[in-house]
Amino acid sequence: MTVDFALRLASAAARVLAPRRGRVLIGKDTRLSGYMFEAALEAGFVAAGVDVLLIGPLPTPGVAYLTRHFGCDFGVVISASHNLYEDNGIKFFDGSGGKLSDALELQIEAELAATPVTRPSGELGRAKRVDDSRAQYQDFCRGTLPAGMTLDGLKIVIDCANGAAYKVAPRTLADLGAEIVPIGCSPNGRNINDGCGSTNLQLLQLTVPGVHAHLGVALDGDGDRLMMVDHLGRQVDGDQLLYVLACARKAAGELHGPVVGTQMSNLGLELALRRQGIGFERAAVGDRYVLARLKETGGTLGGETSGHILCLDRTTTGDGLIGALQVIAALRSSGKSLAELAAGMQKFPQVLLNVAVQERFDPMKVASVQRAVEQVRGRLGEAGRVLLRASGTEPVVRVMVEGSDDRQTRECAEILAEAVRAARP
Repeated sequence: MTVDFALRLASAAARVLAPRRGRVLIGKDTRLSGYMFEAALEAGFVAAGVDVLLIGPLPTPGVAYLTRHFGCDFGVVISASHNLYEDNGIKFFDGSGGKLSDALELQIEAELAATPVTRPSGELGRAKRVDDSRAQYQDFCRGTLPAGMTLDGLKIVIDCANGAAYKVAPRTLADLGAEIVPIGCSPNGRNINDGCGSTNLQLLQLTVPGVHAHLGVALDGDGDRLMMVDHLGRQVDGDQLLYVLACARKAAGELHGPVVGTQMSNLGLELALRRQGIGFERAAVGDRYVLARLKETGGTLGGETSGHILCLDRTTTGDGLIGALQVIAALRSSGKSLAELAAGMQKFPQVLLNVAVQERFDPMKVASVQRAVEQVRGRLGEAGRVLLRASGTEPVVRVMVEGSDDRQTRECAEILAEAVRAARP
């Protein structure tokens, strides 16, 4: 990620997504480098004849919503999600607030080598800030609750990871009547995701029982992931939140299609949903694959263990704040605590090992690994699950084993890890 790359990317995206002028919304998280890349993207788009709306720090799903709300041709988010501040990235949304298709992404990549466009002065785009429009996203989030529902009487600790949601999330919850205890809401450009947020719950787990709050909400740096903490300080992860939401939707007669998780979703989620008579399907790891499967099946609820929660009956993309509001609505409707609702799902012990390899290969195409997998599956029986896959970003093979017994699960994971290390692809 360099300024030169961001400038060329803006020009390439403009040629593909807005070839005859157009309008783009640019949002970002709180990283120090975000201002630099924002300026580069703005220059590239304006030079290519595209009008630019600058929204400032706003959660990724908020940018998706406002892209659609303002009738933009596409939207851009400058963020590296849950990574520390040294990293950054650029994400695109189409005019409907959805992710770009693979075909459009390939077209943009093909244009990157071309010289950036600079139109004649009379054809340049215009740029303006629309920072005050973030209140419209807050109104949208509040509107996803049942009519007339408030959060009066609830005490909530909100951890925004010193990231993009540091303003809108506390304000939204407070406007609904909750008593708010904010942590991770003081960004300085370098402290995003640093010891806080959905990837590090320790402070939240201490704070919630310490201030006698009803629950805690943790978002990641760009606000699209959600983890929660019950009143005792215990983590409630994405699988458990999906279970709570699925049961609430079914009780309200609002559940459509199967719930969609991923290959990494805990076996306990699948079994708990089955007991409730709720269908469950697994997609490949990644929220874009969960979204694709939901659209194929007509489902509206899906997500990942890491906290990407998709409520397609409320919005178009994973949204940590909207996900939290839906869980809180389930508590209000049932009169039960988060701990009580999550107790219906028993998490199976899950062990994940990253095995370093010299070069990427498909472990399931190696005979010795296949034999080890069959051996482990025989030991685990129906109360276990095995998944081996090569990482798409680094030279490791990820080994995941689930079972009903923690010690046996760990032993089986080590057996498979050793088989991968010894493999000769």
